[in-house]
Amino acid sequence: MKATVLGSSGFIGSNLTTYLRGFGYEVATPGRSELAELKGSLGRVFYCIGMTGNFRLQPLATVDAHAGVLARVLETCEFESLVFFSSTRIYAEAEGPEDTQEEALIKVSPSANTTYDLSKMLGEALCLSLDRPSVKVIRLSNVYGPDQSKATFLGSLLEDLAQTGKASILESPDSSKDYVAISDVTSLAEMIARRGFHRTYNVASGQPVCHIEIAKTVIAEGLTCTFLPGGRRRVFPTINITRLKEEFDFTPRSLLDDLPQLLRAAGDSSAA
Repeated sequence: MKATVLGSSGFIGSNLTTYLRGFGYEVATPGRSELAELKGSLGRVFYCIGMTGNFRLQPLATVDAHAGVLARVLETCEFESLVFFSSTRIYAEAEGPEDTQEEALIKVSPSANTTYDLSKMLGEALCLSLDRPSVKVIRLSNVYGPDQSKATFLGSLLEDLAQTGKASILESPDSSKDYVAISDVTSLAEMIARRGFHRTYNVASGQPVCHIEIAKTVIAEGLTCTFLPGGRRRVFPTINITRLKEEFDFTPRSLLDDLPQLLRAAGDSSAA
């Protein structure tokens, strides 16, 4: 079996590469400078290229990463299947689980803050415009795991705790996010590429986790976690994962169950 991971240097791409090789795939990991020279069949392609925390400062690069490079791959490369990694951020304005179904209409207002969302949606549109059922989209929630990016809320929190044993959360205690384990993401991505029935999938836990729950788990581990008074409340909608559950019998891992091990791993990494 052959696979190509585009964006293999990132957190998701590197973990996916390791998983696929362990699964028996021969995995190619071309860098951005090599994309124009890709030739022959790429096997199963996993498009993990993306911009994260710096998308507001680099809007043009963000659009190119999420849609421009993707368009060139779709147009010029040969592949058995392709999975485009999108984001559940596009559901930010959803009001309930019925609005986060894969086929639901999505409300987004163009602005500097939604360049990421809209460019991901453009990438999705490019994929779904092709009459090729093997070209699929997965909308990822907040992915967690060892060595995750420090540019994320959880990654920054883990880094502070590893360095000093204490952390302060700037948002309100009842703010919440949906978190999905990197191990769930890698296994689901491979299954979706190989035998997914639908074109689009939400890859999430389906269960928002409040900041206060994270703080309590941190404190139970003997560390300090406080909240900045008057912090902004940010609550993301519950992500509908009915499709994953029905098609793949998916039971997501729990961030709160995994958090003690993540804290220990971050501490070991900091001490090394």
